[in-house]
Order: sequence, then C-alpha cells, then structure tokens
Amino acid sequence: MRIPTALAERGIDRALAWSIPMTTRFRRITERDGVLLHGPEGWAEFSPFWDYDAAESAAWLAAALEDATVARPAPQRTEIEINATIPVLPPVLAHRIARVGGARTAKVKVADPGSSLAEDAERLEAVRDALGPAAQLRIDANGAWSLEEALAALPVLERAAGGLEYAEQPCASLEDLSVLRRRVEVPIAADESVRRAEDPLRVARAEAADVLVMKVQPLGGVRRCVELAEQAGLPVVVSSALESSVGLSAGLALAAALPTLTHACGLGTANLLTGDLVEAPLHPEHGVLPVTRQEPAPELLERHAAGAELTARWEERLAACAAQL
Repeated sequence: MRIPTALAERGIDRALAWSIPMTTRFRRITERDGVLLHGPEGWAEFSPFWDYDAAESAAWLAAALEDATVARPAPQRTEIEINATIPVLPPVLAHRIARVGGARTAKVKVADPGSSLAEDAERLEAVRDALGPAAQLRIDANGAWSLEEALAALPVLERAAGGLEYAEQPCASLEDLSVLRRRVEVPIAADESVRRAEDPLRVARAEAADVLVMKVQPLGGVRRCVELAEQAGLPVVVSSALESSVGLSAGLALAAALPTLTHACGLGTANLLTGDLVEAPLHPEHGVLPVTRQEPAPELLERHAAGAELTARWEERLAACAAQL
C-alpha cells in the first residue's frame, strides 16, 4: 500500500490492508477489514467502519499513528477481566457462546431490528442459565430505543436477566439518557454518546450515565482515553471496535493503564472473526486476557490480505484521513 507523506514523515514505514470474514453477523456486517500500520513501536491497527466519513475516521488514524510511534503508558495490571459478547442469536446459540472463554460477565445485544423484545428476553434468560446466578449481565441497545421504548423494555429485560449490571446506550440522545437514568434503577452506560460526540465529556457533565464505555480508536488513542477518563471521574469499561488482535492489544493497553478498573472489559471479540493476523489470537481463558502487544505473522498477513479493489479503497481512505490530521 502507498503510505501518505504525512504518515511517512511521522515514522510509518509499512501499511497493509486486510480482510477477515466474521463468524456471525454483528453490527450489521459479515466481514471485518482494515489497515495495519508499522512504525518504531511496532504494528498498530486503523479500521474505522465504512459508514464513518473521513472527518470522523481521522480520530481512528490518530490512535493508530500514536500506537505505532509512541510507547504505550506503563501498565497498572498484567491481565484484564473480559466479558463475553453475545450477538443477536437464538437462545441455544447464545447459551453456548456465553460459556466460551470462562467469562463471569456477559454483554448481550438487544433492540436489533430483527429481534423482538420477547426474543431479547429469551436470549438473556439463556445467558443467565449458562453463567449462573453470580454472573454479571449487561445489555447493549446501540441507541435503538426512544425514551418511552427504553422505559418499557428495561424492566422486562431486567426480570429476564435476573438483574442487570447496566444498560449500554439504551437511547441515542443525551437528553433521553439523562431522563432515563433518573427514572429507572438499572445503571446506564454511555458508548456512542462518548465515542461519536464532539465533546466526549458532555455525557458526564450532564450526569446522563453511571459508566463510560471507551474504545481506543474512535477516541483518538490510549493516552487521550486515559486523560478523558480522569476528567470524567466515572467508572470506565474498555471495549473493542471489532478489531483484530493487533487492535485489541491497544484496548488492553488502555485497560491496563487506567488507575482504577472496576468492570470487566469488552475486549474478548476476536472469537467473532473466523481468523486473525497473529499466531496466538486474543481469546480469553478463565475470563481474562493478558496485557501484551501482538505481532502479526507474515503468513497470516498474506492469507488475509485484502484484494486489489479493497486495498485501493483503503489507500484512498488512508490518504483522506491523513489530510484531516
């Protein structure tokens, strides 16, 4: 791949586009793709989703550029507790996935256009059955509900789950989150209201959430996330953006660098890909992942190399995002 001059001047000497099919439809996609950038500190991942424009994707590039050229912050811990991530699946499959990796916490996707509230409840019941009464269950609606829908749905799903750790982004607007948080007992976590906001701290100032979900790439890098967490003063859950294990390792670096980490993190998503770019993918064991920097394997880079047309699209996108920095 051609490397934009602005990135080459900052120390990026290699760029490779990749593409890997997913094990199941997730976030309405069936294939994950992106670019690996190499610099003085090693390989980093740049993989904004295709529905993000260059202005929004520039933060993802800033994160990759930092990770490839600047040393990661000193870790405060050597392993990170991970939650299982349950896509919109039939209960029998949700039950099976919940038990993979030994997690004691599960995040269950709900409010998908192809799933009813009753089906969401059945999925939660299956996950509770799989993990037992001591497990923590959380739901993620990706901002799909109106305030009224959230007020109606949360009690139903809380009963089905036998208790919820929190509800992630139940409503899209900050105003609705703020009202909802004051009217329900389930704690509220903000994701899109943080990572897709011009001012990520506005949600904390509005007292619209109890927990902040942080993703390294959308927020511009590990160091910026650490600063935002300190300024917000709220508990943080570090989550993935469906990266390969190269990108997930940056999330682990953030989780390891936070002074306090009280919740399991959503970084166990490598099992949603049919392959990976490293020989030892970041698949949780006993509910944890080690804090480590992943090095891609040449043969896997070749196996999962993007085709000529997709590579050309990523070259164009990389240049457009570099121009935004």
